[in-house]
Amino acid sequence: MNTHEARLDALRKRLASENLDGFVVPICDEHMSEYVGAYARRLEWLTGFAGSAGTAVVLRDKAAMFVDGRYTLQVRAQVDARLYGFEQVPATSPAAWLAGEAPAGARIGYDPWLHTRGWVEATARALAASGGELIAVCANPVDAVWADRPAPSLAPAVPHPLDFTGVDAADKRAAVARWLGERNCDAVVIAALDSVAWLFNIRGSDVERTPVALAFALVHGDGSADLFLAPEKVTPELVAHLGDGVRLAPRDAFVPALAALSGKRVAVDPDRSVAAIFQALDMAGAAIVALTDPTIVPKAVKNPVEIAGHRAAQARDGAAVTRFLHWLDRAGPAGGETELSASARLEGERRATNALIDLSFDTISGAGPNGAIVHYRAEQATCRAIEPNSVYLVDSGGQYRDGTTDITRTVWIGPDAPPQDVRDCFTCVLKGHIALARVTFPRGTCGAQLDVLARQFLWAAGLDYAHGTGHGVGSFLSVHEGPQRIAKSQGGQAGTGQELLAGMIISNEPGYYRSGAFGIRIENLVLVEDRAIAGAEAPFLGFATLTLVPIDRRLIDPALLDAGERGWIDAYHGQVRAVLAPLLDGADRAWLEAATAPL
Repeated sequence: MNTHEARLDALRKRLASENLDGFVVPICDEHMSEYVGAYARRLEWLTGFAGSAGTAVVLRDKAAMFVDGRYTLQVRAQVDARLYGFEQVPATSPAAWLAGEAPAGARIGYDPWLHTRGWVEATARALAASGGELIAVCANPVDAVWADRPAPSLAPAVPHPLDFTGVDAADKRAAVARWLGERNCDAVVIAALDSVAWLFNIRGSDVERTPVALAFALVHGDGSADLFLAPEKVTPELVAHLGDGVRLAPRDAFVPALAALSGKRVAVDPDRSVAAIFQALDMAGAAIVALTDPTIVPKAVKNPVEIAGHRAAQARDGAAVTRFLHWLDRAGPAGGETELSASARLEGERRATNALIDLSFDTISGAGPNGAIVHYRAEQATCRAIEPNSVYLVDSGGQYRDGTTDITRTVWIGPDAPPQDVRDCFTCVLKGHIALARVTFPRGTCGAQLDVLARQFLWAAGLDYAHGTGHGVGSFLSVHEGPQRIAKSQGGQAGTGQELLAGMIISNEPGYYRSGAFGIRIENLVLVEDRAIAGAEAPFLGFATLTLVPIDRRLIDPALLDAGERGWIDAYHGQVRAVLAPLLDGADRAWLEAATAPL
């Protein structure tokens, strides 16, 4: 079963044997994770699509892939168009497609451990309009035909020291207990892996690029907790770290523990907990209270220890990226380098710090037209040479124990000067980046209210980009962390209505992508902080830029910048120089000095 056509055929035969007319295959795990362990990459195995967001719907005679604007090009490059149609969300959805394409009376299967309750209810309604039915399967049929499916990781869960967390885990549980008391609840389900990791001050290596351990948790009104994870993951160090207030149980004891909550008021986050959890609590006779996971906002608001750690990680990471850019500035124009050789060199520079635990996501190394694929991942089949006189985009990050980084730089590969139209586009993106970096705003402002600042100059030129402008970032946790987000508000898009709070870290990453030609993105991480404004009639906030790496001056047209914008880029480069110069030697430091010279 080495071809995707054979895999699709095997799945259809399995569905027929289970009296199902179709099945929905999302990118997800039992924790609603964005990035999942190898055992949960069902969509990639079935279709070849390797993005981090997407869904396939398989019927007996047709199938479709659903992705958002980030993956419009990638899905067509990775998925066989003979087997799947391509649909874009939010313009459509699997539920809407099924309503129109599924035969009357169709029985459509779904895995209740991979979907939210809200998705189940909406899809069931859509199917019911044509007499169809949504069927919860006891075992995922993809797993039944995936013969060499990897097993879930059994790597140990490890304590994350107070030197990095800044707050003791017992104090975090006590805060959750107070939250439960205020809402007259007896317990709360913590299902998101990064929430479990943050709450218990533990980390793991069960998911590539995200340092989490596969676990569920229940926290009770007295501050005690039950932590469900495979026994192989438990070490004496973990037991000592967790203390007497945490009871350990195998992962398969989680559902029986839910069944034991009969008559209790149990808080469950409908956006971060799968439908199977709600179904188990319903069957137990528990009173379900739909509330946002109480760790989400506290996790997003970094404390002083986490902020200090992040600044240290940014300086270390910035020096590594700068050494890479210096190398690329020499090697790129000479020819012979590729997307893969460049990303390997960048990872090597990060590993040379002796502090890198993992990358924070697969490096996006896009040469020329591949840079226009927003979430591109270079592979041998797609890898392009980095050609002289072209645009190269690299979006990358590192996981360090003191912080998580994420940076995008777009650079010109010489030796000739870049074309004016490329400089025009780059400068439009830069102007939007600067506008967002400089803004001050009153408390209570949300990300959707700021998004237009980053797009305004592109819009004036009739251009735009099909992704959000900013996402939250964790503290040695998920590189995409909610609830804060800067993006267009479209149909109540998650996070865009979240108030920005002092201590949150978020990305500033406008871009522009010309299909078949090049991509441009400029990404720094910024810290939301209080701002003192003389005469202000209310408390105000602003952004402090954390990422410290030169922005390619060759791609900037200073004539398109006003005095304030030129002042910002010169001041930013002055800060980059001041922080990174002591971390660099010889030719690397000399290159930094030239790369950060005033415009």
